[in-house]
Amino acid sequence: MQRSNASSLLSNLSLGAPPTPDPGPRWHNGSEQVPTAAGMSMTLGILSNVVALLILAKAYNRFRRRSKATFLLLASSLVATDLVGHVIPGALVLRLYLTPYLTWSRLGLEGTPEPPDAACLVLGGSLVFFGLCPLFLGSAMAAERCLGVTRPLLHARLVTTSRTQLGVALIWLGALGVALLPTLRLGAYSPQFPGTWCFIHVLGTVGSPDVALVGLFSGLGLASLSVSLLCNTVSGVTLVRARLRQRSCSQRSCSQRRSAKSHDIEMVVQLLGIMVTSCICWSPLLVFGLMSVSRSWRGALGADITYYSHLMRLGVRMATWNQILDPWVYILLRRAILRRIYRLTKRHASFRGGAFRSSRWEASSFVSSEKSTANRI
Repeated sequence: MQRSNASSLLSNLSLGAPPTPDPGPRWHNGSEQVPTAAGMSMTLGILSNVVALLILAKAYNRFRRRSKATFLLLASSLVATDLVGHVIPGALVLRLYLTPYLTWSRLGLEGTPEPPDAACLVLGGSLVFFGLCPLFLGSAMAAERCLGVTRPLLHARLVTTSRTQLGVALIWLGALGVALLPTLRLGAYSPQFPGTWCFIHVLGTVGSPDVALVGLFSGLGLASLSVSLLCNTVSGVTLVRARLRQRSCSQRSCSQRRSAKSHDIEMVVQLLGIMVTSCICWSPLLVFGLMSVSRSWRGALGADITYYSHLMRLGVRMATWNQILDPWVYILLRRAILRRIYRLTKRHASFRGGAFRSSRWEASSFVSSEKSTANRI
């Protein structure tokens, strides 16, 4: 049975690199040596989500009766889900490292894995639940903003705080329903390489329920990303066209529209940040899961099973960064910071333009002085 040394504990919190086998004792003076980097990673994720929640809560109190309130409610739900999704799987993976758990025969690389214990089931379900929730919420936010930008009157009539809360609850219930399907024997969770995390069974001997569960998980995730991309594109194009029309409107109407559109621009920029983060973090796991289970289903893995095991590990390592990067979208892409960045960029561009014009003026002055001197001679 493999054991991990203390220096490998960093990977357990981010579901990272495989532990280095250590034939010696796991315990030192009755306690496990936790690396500083592991504590910093967990602390960074928790603090980032807490700070983002405070920022969103403050903004929600300011815009409680405006159209931005529903967007802030969805964003707060997303960050809260990321916070819980960062803590629970990390604690479960830590438990797997601190407890003698797996041998290679249980990883399912040579056939059907042994039945996982309760911790593995909870960890696999947590990864599915906390993976689908941010994707669902991100697509819901994109759809809400698309409706608010393109059809503001319809948005004001249809989208309310109570309906938004109901929608968030339905999203959580839907993701929970998918995560609990293995309890109904529709798919299964199994330990994954290198034995520090559990997920849907995709390698080795897989059945049609496993293929269906992976297809459902990846299909829902990729569909959510597609909806976000479509809605954010429509919102962005609409705002650009409205910006171009502002140049021909009167000064009074322009001042009224500019205040409303600035909030829309801020929200769409944040949505673009969330969408890019989700695509980078979750697309590899969604695609690698489909690739792995399809080859296992066809019996075409063979010697490539190690390669696909490493692909799945890479995918889950990238996915775990989603909970850390999401809150920074709200921390960094706020309207005050965006306005400051715009002013700095504009000032830098004007400075360069002024310096360029000055150098041209000096060069032309030098040429004219040379010509006048030559004429005198």
